[in-house]
Amino acid sequence: MKPELRIVACAVAVAGLICASGLDTLVKTDSGLVSGTGTAIRVYKGIPYAAPPVGGLRWKAPQPPKPWTGIRVATSFSANCPQMELMPGARQSEDCLGLNIWTPASLRQTSKLPVMVWIHGGGFAIGSGSQSVYDGEALAAQGIVLVTINYRLGIFGFLAHPALSRESPDGVSGNYGLLDMIAALEWVKRNIAAFGGDPENVTIFGESAGGTAVCLLMVAPQAKGLFQKAISESAAWINTPFSRLTESVYGRVPMEKFGEKLGTDLAALRSKSTADIFKLAGGPDMTGERTAVGEVYLPVIDGKVLPDDPGRLFTGGKFHNVPLIAGTNADEGTLLGGPPVKSLEALNTWAAKVYGTQSKAVLAAYGAASDADAYSKAASVYGDFLFLQGTRSVLEAVAKVNPHTYQYQFTRVNGVGRQLKWGAYHASEIPYVFDTLPDSAYGTVPMLFGNFTVAPDSFNDVDRVLSKAMSGAWVRFAKTGDPNRQGLPTWPAFRPGNESYMEFGDRIAAKSDLRKKQIDAQAAYWTTMSSR
Repeated sequence: MKPELRIVACAVAVAGLICASGLDTLVKTDSGLVSGTGTAIRVYKGIPYAAPPVGGLRWKAPQPPKPWTGIRVATSFSANCPQMELMPGARQSEDCLGLNIWTPASLRQTSKLPVMVWIHGGGFAIGSGSQSVYDGEALAAQGIVLVTINYRLGIFGFLAHPALSRESPDGVSGNYGLLDMIAALEWVKRNIAAFGGDPENVTIFGESAGGTAVCLLMVAPQAKGLFQKAISESAAWINTPFSRLTESVYGRVPMEKFGEKLGTDLAALRSKSTADIFKLAGGPDMTGERTAVGEVYLPVIDGKVLPDDPGRLFTGGKFHNVPLIAGTNADEGTLLGGPPVKSLEALNTWAAKVYGTQSKAVLAAYGAASDADAYSKAASVYGDFLFLQGTRSVLEAVAKVNPHTYQYQFTRVNGVGRQLKWGAYHASEIPYVFDTLPDSAYGTVPMLFGNFTVAPDSFNDVDRVLSKAMSGAWVRFAKTGDPNRQGLPTWPAFRPGNESYMEFGDRIAAKSDLRKKQIDAQAAYWTTMSSR
């Protein structure tokens, strides 16, 4: 063989070895080298953004990841953070603080791409960044870098305890899950340029607890400068009063006192197994009503990570001023079960328990007229109670200072919604946003808790067009701060006194004043509650 041909042959062979070994995906992070997979879209899974929060690090603020030597092969997702067994077969471990990245190979070396960081939902008690519905390939293919993260959940992420507060430099405890999110964003700021992303153009987005987390990060002082845009999908509880760390307010036990019930020996608690901690904690309260006494492991007002109730902080203008998309689904209350109401009498009893003396005014806005529609009205009241009234309050606050503020409502009733009679249920927009709708030939749809079997014709061209439109609008917003794009109706900005929104449903159309009468009634109640 001629020398020049031998050189070419060697070069081809070496290139083949590099590709086979994943070295063509090699990226240097501040903890060490990582390699991934993929051709057009490069994928990196399970990169640690913090040290494993185990042993003495259980219930401490996240610490930097330990550097490694050699190449870390990032082809497997991190374990799910410990949680209820709602995803059978999923690996769980307290060593779970990892993130996943999808990035376009062709643009990685030549462009600073917008970055989108997804925060999963699940009531701060379940979920992970590796769920199939959150696959980032379709979004990355539109010219962005997509990141999904894990964060500590339940008692591991939100235990407040006086002994933990005493050992903390800040004198507080709880909110470890929120600190994990901040640590992940700090990792992104330090490292994402190596993956082709622009650390100065980061959009955080999330759904349910993830949408709530987006809003909480907007008022968390430590998150300042870590993101430039925000998308909140179905945020829960945002305009409702939160429990305090050491104060008894709203009739609740301080969260430190609630945690102290587990025992006062911190070393003994840290020595217990994950399973034993779950036995101590009991099952999570997923209702989110915050009406129990010292009830659940959720974000807490600690004066540091969360200085005050988020509703008060937004109303007072104490938030990071960034462009915002925020919205809800038409039937938020159905997936969560709603209140056990089957008659007008039961509806009145439930409403009186929740709204007290204002229950009649709230119910009058919804117009329940008979036992036959009592449950559907209760589900609407419940969904607005948890989601829509808080979302509107955030939109009102942000729109006062930022012209790039947009509201949406998702109204498409897909095959699952029809089959289960849930309508446009909570979380049903997620596969449209990620453009991960199932192939109808397989008859399955990725759900929060695994795959749900549906009729083969449950998704059609209307769903596929809607998915392209929503995912495209979300990406356009991440790129520019404006979701408007060619080929779609104009999405007008939300303004105080001009509450425009975009409906994503069977049709895509701009509308205004989403359930204004009902939300005004809900807001009047929460204004009273927050003034206590």
